Amino acid sequence: MKHIAISVGDLNGIGIQLTLENHTEVSKMVKPIYCIDKTMLKQAADKLKLSIPDNFQTVEDIAPTFTIEPGKVSKESGTYAYASFVKAVALAKAKTVDAITTLPIHKKAWELAGVKYKGHTDALRDFFDAEAIMMLGCPQMYVALYTEHIPLKEVADSINETNLTRFLIDFYRTARPTSTVAVLGLNPHAGDDGVLGDEEKIIQKAIDNANLNIDPSYCRGKDTPTYSDPLVPDVAFTPNVRKHYRHYIAMYHDQGLAPLKALYFDEGINVSLNLPILRTSVDHGTAFDIAYKGVNLNSLSYLNAVKYIVENTEGRLTRR
Repeated sequence: MKHIAISVGDLNGIGIQLTLENHTEVSKMVKPIYCIDKTMLKQAADKLKLSIPDNFQTVEDIAPTFTIEPGKVSKESGTYAYASFVKAVALAKAKTVDAITTLPIHKKAWELAGVKYKGHTDALRDFFDAEAIMMLGCPQMYVALYTEHIPLKEVADSINETNLTRFLIDFYRTARPTSTVAVLGLNPHAGDDGVLGDEEKIIQKAIDNANLNIDPSYCRGKDTPTYSDPLVPDVAFTPNVRKHYRHYIAMYHDQGLAPLKALYFDEGINVSLNLPILRTSVDHGTAFDIAYKGVNLNSLSYLNAVKYIVENTEGRLTRR
């Protein structure tokens, strides 16, 4: 059974409730280590009126303790959330665990705490000096983002043959798809042969380069999947097209995530690929509006984040 470190996210949010309520189910899949100390855990459990399971393994010396204030953005909660994440990464680097799962943080709380990163993915790129790839989705469909959090007006200039080729090869090596990967064009109608834009010519060259340089050893099946030609974005997610693909490459954030969340919002997860460790996360926020209010939480995203690790840690760091 795999060991995973779970960073608890912002303790003023819903992350700790998810861990306590789902510990029994999670423990059937993996051996979790929760990056929270006993003092903060007891405080959270008392506020939630939840019992702490006997086998709920914690880690001491995370960060200074503080008073949990449900739904509040605070420097103290940001400090603890970042320290919990750093501890999880350290456990993975030390090969104490096979992978990490992160619960939601609040970006403003990190900023108040003096954290220089906007989120987990930015930090992981720096920690490992690697071009982490952001992929979101669920078993029915995953979408990887070529560009992420940049203004829309900068996307077209970001598409170049060298970088996109490298991205496609790195994605294949770390996601290890089992069928053809759908690549979205940038422009309406995928450019209409240049009438509506020329970026698809660059995308096609990168696809051709990647298809020629895919290492068959990364393939899980007998056949080596390839990348599709640039697909028309407004039909790529229709049922008749979607049935042929499980993985998509989107040129920009909303192009891929708008259809994904319309179809699979509750069960979606966030995966960081192209790193020496595997990191998964829930694909939702801290939900400050319902934290500590006794609301029944939807746990699909959290459980899917753990399941992805169970199924996809082959070839990564080996636990000691």
